[in-house]
Amino acid sequence: MDWSFILEKIVLIVIVILVTLGLALYTTFAERKVAAFLQDRPGPNRVGPMGLFQPFADGLKLIMKEDLIPSHANKQLFILGPFLAMSAALLVSGIIPWSTPIEINHTKISLQIADINIGVLYAFAVVSIGVYGILIGGWASNNKFSLLAALRGASQAISYELPMGLSLIALICLTGTLSLSDIVQQQAQAGHWWYVAYQPLGFLLFFICALAECNRTPFDLPEAENELNFGYHQEYSSMKLGFYLFAEYVNMIMSSAIMACLYFGGYDVPFVDETLLNPNLAAVLGLISILFKIVIFLFVFMWIRWTIPRFRYDQLMNLGWKKLMPLALANLILTIFISLILKS
Repeated sequence: MDWSFILEKIVLIVIVILVTLGLALYTTFAERKVAAFLQDRPGPNRVGPMGLFQPFADGLKLIMKEDLIPSHANKQLFILGPFLAMSAALLVSGIIPWSTPIEINHTKISLQIADINIGVLYAFAVVSIGVYGILIGGWASNNKFSLLAALRGASQAISYELPMGLSLIALICLTGTLSLSDIVQQQAQAGHWWYVAYQPLGFLLFFICALAECNRTPFDLPEAENELNFGYHQEYSSMKLGFYLFAEYVNMIMSSAIMACLYFGGYDVPFVDETLLNPNLAAVLGLISILFKIVIFLFVFMWIRWTIPRFRYDQLMNLGWKKLMPLALANLILTIFISLILKS
């Protein structure tokens, strides 16, 4: 058994989880600042210089809150719900290629936890599991508002995973692989464009479905406060509530990373030939590149939330089934047709 390999992966897992949680922590702060900017107000600016310690104050408040479990709730499932939502969100990070390998003492260390040949399928499957956290939490609360929100979340996920899957199939027809690292390496080749140039409609469909999968405005029907009080986490408090809130931001980060890898070259730096650089310098540049792309996507997520009003539920279903589904099918058929012409 190669203990050095196991230790390397354990260290990488710990680093990726800690960085992801830290990024999610400050994404909450960034969202409040972006909202304040769009609404012409200062936003959080009291705790620490320029309000930079506000996320820690919010986290401390959640930890210190009393952890309540309603007497009429199913206790085991009530606890399982937020844990499942958070775990599913973090599991996606295992197949993200964060950069090219680094070299330490002439030993190459991969910055990808697991390079599996069905990475796209794995990510799609794990994201699909996340809705069970919402469904279980809403049902276990034994609250009619929570249950209705959970049912909305489940039907919304089913409706938007189908066009998302079809847009992915169209991309796979071009890449010929399900491995995320292979897809990124194809885009990093000299003379090869990022796949957003080949699949602009597919990317747009994927992005819209990602908004719905993350329950972000205008698709935040499971959390429609004006209709369902506090949505599926109505009965939650303390860190169980924190897990649900954090899972949304972790899902945003992972969705942004997946979109960066599939359509925008992942760690690829435009107009830079990484093979001519020192391996460690190339790895640092690649890491900065993918993090920059993730931050851009996160900003767009926030911009949309504070700009576009929430859909009605019938509008959300009509968009998924009557608009996105036919467009995804048309994009898939067109992609297959063009691929066959180019190969013949």
